[in-house]
Amino acid sequence: MEKYLWKFEWDCGRQGTLEGLFVATKEEVQSLIGKQVNFGEVLGKHSEVYGTIEEGEVTMIILDAKTVEKVAKILGDTWSGYNPLYYIHYKCPKCGCSYHSDEFDMEKNLCEYCARESEGE
Repeated sequence: MEKYLWKFEWDCGRQGTLEGLFVATKEEVQSLIGKQVNFGEVLGKHSEVYGTIEEGEVTMIILDAKTVEKVAKILGDTWSGYNPLYYIHYKCPKCGCSYHSDEFDMEKNLCEYCARESEGE
């Protein structure tokens, strides 16, 4: 699948702005819309930046795919700032808790803790 350069921008009022340039497919960005993200205290102590990604907060930067691919080999998928794909939270239907993608088993649709527990049953 072809990857593109995307700009993410959230206005957080007096606390500041959260921005990022990142590489992703159209499908990845489309699946991001409507998802809850939590960036933590990235704008200072007690800032706790979180919310739902909405249409218009992630926009495509017009740049040919070959250039994106070449630069991504050097810089990776996050070119600057924050990549909201890394901050998606998934709610476990079994325990009801919210987890980052690295703690969530997508195939089983469970957090890794509940997935491990269900394997032992």
